[in-house]
This record gives sequence, structure tokens and C-alpha cells, in this order.
Amino acid sequence: MAESILVTIDGAVLDPDVPILHGDDLAAVRGDGVFETLLVRDGRARIVDLHLQRLARSAKALDLPAPDEEKWASAIDTGARVWAEKSDNAEGLMRVVYSRGRESAPVDAVVSRDRDDTGLTRDIGGATEYLTVGPVPSRAAVVRENGVKVITASRGYSIDLAASAPWQLLGAKTLSYATNMAALRYAQDQGADDVIYLSSEGIVLESPRSTVIAVEGKNLMTPPAESGILGGTMQQAIFAQAEKEGWQTEIGTLRPADLVCADAVWLVSSITLAARITKFNGYQMSAPEHPEEFSALVDRAID
Repeated sequence: MAESILVTIDGAVLDPDVPILHGDDLAAVRGDGVFETLLVRDGRARIVDLHLQRLARSAKALDLPAPDEEKWASAIDTGARVWAEKSDNAEGLMRVVYSRGRESAPVDAVVSRDRDDTGLTRDIGGATEYLTVGPVPSRAAVVRENGVKVITASRGYSIDLAASAPWQLLGAKTLSYATNMAALRYAQDQGADDVIYLSSEGIVLESPRSTVIAVEGKNLMTPPAESGILGGTMQQAIFAQAEKEGWQTEIGTLRPADLVCADAVWLVSSITLAARITKFNGYQMSAPEHPEEFSALVDRAID
């Protein structure tokens, strides 16, 4: 299987072992940029439109120039095709990266979008834009099948913070992911697989890399993005498909007790797709009678 591939915004396929970032790229030194992670399945990246829409929202929050969606869509198609050819059509994890460029000459929100032949950041005031594709971590298959043990952890802020402090970038998918990775390590230290963040009011927010969906019969509920969470592309796709099939969907406030009382609670994301919570703060969650129904709904949502 191919280890990884590297594609520029202009569709050039490069050697993934050749460095492309300058030492002062703001992606590396400040996490000043945005990214998206897409699933590649059967030679095609899934729910591309939702990811590009969120990339644009994240870029706007950081005062970055609007991403060139046409170029990105073409580069994503190239990446998915090349990955399928090199990996014998295995599932792939695609990561789209868009940073402000070099600290010595960061891109300006109104600068020209002209680029050189490679698409790399070589010119003054150029953004850094590329994507990689590699294997889906083995963890994804395990948790899709077996579920996850989850603990709650305080996010340390109120659900009102996103509205009152937009500079916190709570609804943007930024490259500054150190806090999320620390939370996952904390969960592992506690014998769990993942974390669900709670606001200072004790309201359910999100997981470091997924969105929470509670299921009651044919009703789906998820927290609102306005509470300071990242709007989930997978959640949006699932809700859209569910509504087509007659499910009821709701965006509203959830508390830990609501999760315990639900028929099932799932963590959904683009790569894992759906992992059912089997233990919640040490409590053994009840298993739904037909968990495969939700998993099948997820597969249809990305088809």
C-alpha cells in the first residue's frame, strides 16, 4: 500500500518525502491556518462540498483570503484518484491544509491569488495550500466495530463565549490542535478512548475530533454550533440523509444525563464515521437493539 501522497493546490503530485514548508511557515510556528480531513473511499473523496464550505468559513474567521473552491475541488479529485491507484483502492485519510504562509511575508486577505507552476509558497505574500493522503488509522476500524469508552472534561468556558469573543475562533477548524490532542492523551491516561467536552454550565459540547449525536428511536439530536463547537460535516450529512428517510432531527442543548438516557450516543466524524459510546464516565451504556441501522444510515449519507 502507498504510504502517502502529496498534491498542491494546482494539482501537482509531488514526492511526499521532499520538504515543502519554509522554516517560518505560520502553519508550523503559530498554527495560523485551517484544515479539513476527508475520507477517501472507492477512489472518491466524500462530502467534498460540505468540507469546502467549512474550509471557507474557517478561512473567513482567520481573515484569510477565500479559498479557491474550484482549484481545491480539482486537487481533491486528483489526490483521491492517485491514492486509489497507488493503494489498490484502500480507504484513505485526506488532509487539506491552508495556512497564512511565511511569517516573513504572510498572505494578505486582498492579495492576488496568482501562484507559480508548483503551487508552493515561493512568492512574497503567498499562502501555503496543499493536501496529503495516507492510510486511515487502524483505530478507525476498531472503534467503528467496537465503540468507544468516553469521559467528560471541562472545556473551561461558557456557551456564550463564541458570540462574545469571536477571536477565540471556536467555530473554525484551525491548525492549533494542541489542546485537543492533550485532551485525548488525558482520556487515555484515565483508561478511556475519547473525551466529550462540557461547558462551564455543564452542557455537552463536542469531542476533540468528532460531533455528538444522541439517538432516541428515530430521533437524532446534536448540540448547536452557536454553543462554541465546530459544525460537523459528518453530522450535517447524516441529518440531511436522515430527514430524507423520515427520521426526526433536532439541534438543541444536551446535558450528560440526556446522553445516559438516550437509546444510543454516537461520536461521528469524517474518518471514523460513527463510533457508539459504550461507556460514559464509567457507566455501561445500554446497547441499541439494531445499532447497524445507524451505521447504515451513515454509509448512505456519504455515498
